[in-house]
Amino acid sequence: MTNIPKSHPRYDSLVLRERLVAGYNDGIVATQGLIAHGRGEMFYYLLGERTTKEARTAERAAAALMLLAKNPVISVNGNVAALCPGEVVRLAEVTGAKIEVGLFHRSDQRVAKIQAVLEDHGAKDVLGLLPDARIDGVDSMRGLCCGDGIHSADVVLIPLEDGDRAEALSRMGKKTIVVDLNPLSRTSRSGTVAIVDEVTKALPEISLFAEELEDDASEQDRLLTNYDRDANLQAVMNVMQGNLGKLG
Repeated sequence: MTNIPKSHPRYDSLVLRERLVAGYNDGIVATQGLIAHGRGEMFYYLLGERTTKEARTAERAAAALMLLAKNPVISVNGNVAALCPGEVVRLAEVTGAKIEVGLFHRSDQRVAKIQAVLEDHGAKDVLGLLPDARIDGVDSMRGLCCGDGIHSADVVLIPLEDGDRAEALSRMGKKTIVVDLNPLSRTSRSGTVAIVDEVTKALPEISLFAEELEDDASEQDRLLTNYDRDANLQAVMNVMQGNLGKLG
């Protein structure tokens, strides 16, 4: 990896880019994943490259939803595996969620490499290498899934996800938690809980909130009752618009 001085004004962003490039070189990240990350960075600029109070509201609701779930599953793609495998494993441990690899540009070799990365960070029984089910209405390779994982889950966390699978999972009656820096995307608009935050910030926040809420079922219910996805996304867009106005 490039030696990036910590004094660089965009140190954190450049470190994430280096992780993705390393993941690409290791066969974990698809070329298209590099493009997707760059697109997300644009929206993160508009947020001021920070976690907003709106994002934390959604992250608390996400923690509550995962704790209330009977069979929560975290779906992992190449970018997530390259950027924050340890954070995925910690969230799975805190919430009792399973982990399943789900890819659009799928090969058995790539799934196995992602599985190995997650296991190196402490994950056990990672699903996805031998799919035995399919998500209704998703004809791409991303539709492949495991019967005891995503297919039977009641809540699925799908960070950095295209909208087709998010919509399909919702049609199957599943509740979804999405992490997407674009508040206008189909992914954000179809998630039960939509978090507009950078994924390496969002997953640790959900873990922290899950630890706080673990023994407070009434607060879990209250958070989900009060959470309004569309209003939250509109508030995020207002933040972006305000930041743009400051540049004018």
